[in-house]
Amino acid sequence: MNANWLKTGVVAGAMIMAASFGAHAQDTMAQETPTHGAPVPMASWAGSTADHSKFEILQKPFESGPAVTQACISCHTEADDQAMHSIHFQWSFENEVTGQTLGKSTVINAFCGNVVGNEARCTSCHAGYGWEDVTQPAPQQSSAVDCLACHDQSGQYTKLATGAGHPPLGPVPGEPVKGQTITGEAAWAVDLMKSAQSVGMPDRDNCGQCHFYGGGGDNVKHGDLSSALYDPDVHTDVHMSKDGANMVCSDCHVESDHAWAGSRYLLDAKDEVGTGKPGERRDAASCESCHGVEPHPINIKGLKLNDHVDKVACQTCHIPEFAKGGVATKTLWDWSTAGRLNGEGNPIAEHNFTQSDGAELHTYLSTKGDFEWGENVVPYYAWFNGAIEYTLPETQIDPTQVVEINKVLGTPDGDDSRIWPFKQMIGRQAYDAGFNKLAYSHVWGPTTDTAFWTNFDWGKAIEAGMTAAGSEYSGEYGFIDTHMYWPITHMVAPADEALDCAQCHSAQGRLAGMTGIVMPGTDAGSWVGKLGRLLVLLTLLGVLGHGALRVISRAKSTSKHEGDAQ
Repeated sequence: MNANWLKTGVVAGAMIMAASFGAHAQDTMAQETPTHGAPVPMASWAGSTADHSKFEILQKPFESGPAVTQACISCHTEADDQAMHSIHFQWSFENEVTGQTLGKSTVINAFCGNVVGNEARCTSCHAGYGWEDVTQPAPQQSSAVDCLACHDQSGQYTKLATGAGHPPLGPVPGEPVKGQTITGEAAWAVDLMKSAQSVGMPDRDNCGQCHFYGGGGDNVKHGDLSSALYDPDVHTDVHMSKDGANMVCSDCHVESDHAWAGSRYLLDAKDEVGTGKPGERRDAASCESCHGVEPHPINIKGLKLNDHVDKVACQTCHIPEFAKGGVATKTLWDWSTAGRLNGEGNPIAEHNFTQSDGAELHTYLSTKGDFEWGENVVPYYAWFNGAIEYTLPETQIDPTQVVEINKVLGTPDGDDSRIWPFKQMIGRQAYDAGFNKLAYSHVWGPTTDTAFWTNFDWGKAIEAGMTAAGSEYSGEYGFIDTHMYWPITHMVAPADEALDCAQCHSAQGRLAGMTGIVMPGTDAGSWVGKLGRLLVLLTLLGVLGHGALRVISRAKSTSKHEGDAQ
């Protein structure tokens, strides 16, 4: 495959998007000197009709996050109700395809496990304040919505890692305070008045503080969402790079009434609507919503590539690797080995993975077990129709088999399915050995004697977790092997770095083993391969025969002219 065709298509698309979103990119152009975390926007209100620093209601000290929200909704009267109906606040999602109720408050994953029983730590990334019991709905008062998490543009707003969504506060803004932020930095006292006066549309820092650090660290969970996207080079992400389209998250994840497009629980895996005009659609976070359903140039090569769109997702070719930009992702997490202590009875930490930026990453922690990491990871590929079915906490499992925490749905003959790239997370995690179901565990709780990170006792931790969730527990536990899948949609490569034809159409190609699709070039001994070779041979014979006839014909013609001349 000549990658230049793909390059033309993607660069053209990037130019279109750059033109469409240029105004936003200019509004959010970053300075070189960050205050905390990501770069600070130059002027959050640039391009807006309101400079919030001039609002009298915001020109006062605030004692808490909810106090800021109360001021916000005095003007934005519907915002709190809209936000409280979003998945960012409810942490619950009704999957209309599978009928399952999903969301952070419900599922058990292959990383930190479950929210219930560990609330103040896990709900630190909730888009609200004070959710300390996820068996109950999040706090319903209007001021419980955290407006600043998404709209602060001062660059110094953050949340406390163990504060149930509240920011770290102190007597002197900017000065160190006890604890860590949700990104793992040493905490500082947030200046709420400065944040309130800075508000604007969400930028990378707003989304990244939670989504880049899911699973307990930078790029731990998703694999394609990391701090590298704050300021990526064009090789890491052609859309978000300043040398590319310079887009931000909300340019693709469009919203209406605080409801955002693009949930991993139910994706637009095959968007057949495509684009009207760039920026018009407010209901899809798909490649097609900007690039259309025939993204390649209309020529012989482009037409062939456009034929692939029916069965191959754009991401499959254009995200050949994830965990790029110098930030690795966890690829294996074995909880069963957690709890090993040194001779003095103290927790152990081992660091045997060196990231490309030189950082030494942990490969064993007494609190969490063994890990493996990966950078520039080749995805796992599967047929996908956008729906994912979870192994829910009450689902019966077979502990002798690998348990799929979430099953990717889709079939080769499904009109709604295409081949998609995924991060496959390999896990080993606790289960109820008596009832054969996934086990909740209570890991965080510095003041309790049942939290695993405090006492390293799985028996107590699982019993406490099951009790917190209200799930019947047999009293027996063990560990099972698990797989979990994360759709890869970010870290899009430049067109000339997309997959070439031979990377799939070869005996050991990327898609070797995929069923339900004819892949020329992957099996020379198959009837397709034999037919291909026969066609090539016949074509060669045809060309040679045609050439021979032309030579003979020309010789006869020359001989005839010479005879006539005599």
